[in-house]
Amino acid sequence: MTRFTWSQKTRHTLQSPLRLLATAMALSLGMAAFSQAADIATAMVKVDDASFKCMRQMTPVRHFYVDNLLGEITATLAAANAPKGAPYPAGSVVQLVPTEAMVKREAGFSPATGDWEFFELSVSEQGSKIGKRGFAEVNNRFGKNCFACHVPAREPWDFVCESDHGCEAIPIDHKMTGALQRSDPRCGAATPESGDTMALLKLRAMVTLGATIGWFKSLF
Repeated sequence: MTRFTWSQKTRHTLQSPLRLLATAMALSLGMAAFSQAADIATAMVKVDDASFKCMRQMTPVRHFYVDNLLGEITATLAAANAPKGAPYPAGSVVQLVPTEAMVKREAGFSPATGDWEFFELSVSEQGSKIGKRGFAEVNNRFGKNCFACHVPAREPWDFVCESDHGCEAIPIDHKMTGALQRSDPRCGAATPESGDTMALLKLRAMVTLGATIGWFKSLF
């Protein structure tokens, strides 16, 4: 039969609650770390007028610009520059022109659109104002549905269109989009390049013609 001295009994009595306390602390820290990781993974992406800023303050990638509303711009750039395509992280903003944008929302927000939400914007020296937002509800300035245009680039480009991503070509070229980017009124004074004035005049004429055709079709 094992006999404990008084000091052994005392030490044994003290060690038991200490072990329990240590175990409880370890579990608590583990749960906190898990909770923090879960919070990051399911972070809500808040999008309002203030989410959209001067395009030239965003990060350029080839002929478009990107940002990340959650501060994960490195991950967004990695996806944008992946040679074979990659999923964009939550919070990613992709813009080709100042008045249109797509934002990657939190996981599960809209599985059919890869969690992307599309935006039609009005821009001025005072900032941005969201006109329309959503999925099938948003059209570009030529009357074409944004989501429908981006569907061909679902895999492996995560719905982001470029000239070789399978999307239907838009009726404007890089000179026109560049002119729009350089004349974004939210950025202050425009920084035009040679040919920008003519490119903007051509674009304005195309938009006007498209609107006229749309109005004419609506009569029948």
